[in-house]
Amino acid sequence: MIARVWRGWTKPQDADAYEALLRAKIFPALVRNVPGFRGGYVLRRQTDDEEEFVVMTLFDSLDAVRAFAGDDLDVPVIEPEAARLLSRTDTRATHYDVALFDRP
Repeated sequence: MIARVWRGWTKPQDADAYEALLRAKIFPALVRNVPGFRGGYVLRRQTDDEEEFVVMTLFDSLDAVRAFAGDDLDVPVIEPEAARLLSRTDTRATHYDVALFDRP
C-alpha cells in the first residue's frame, strides 16, 4: 500500500468550507472513480493566522497513484473548487510505502 501525503493551507474563514468539500465531494469522487484508492485521512490544525490541512490518501500501488495523479506522481492534484479555498499549498506530494496498517 502507498500513502500519498500533501499539505494545503486556508484562511481561517475558508477552513470549514474546505473540510466540507473534501468530505462531501472530493473523497467520494475518489472512491467512485479511482481504482485502487483505499481511503485516507485529513489532519487539520489551526496556527496563528491560517489552518493547515495534511491530506494522506491511500492507494493499492504506485500504478494506482499514477492512474490518479498522472505520470509525474509528485505533482499535487488540486480540484479547481479546492484551489479557490486554499491560500497556499505544498508544491510536491510525497509517497511512502505503508509499513504498518493496523485496525483495532
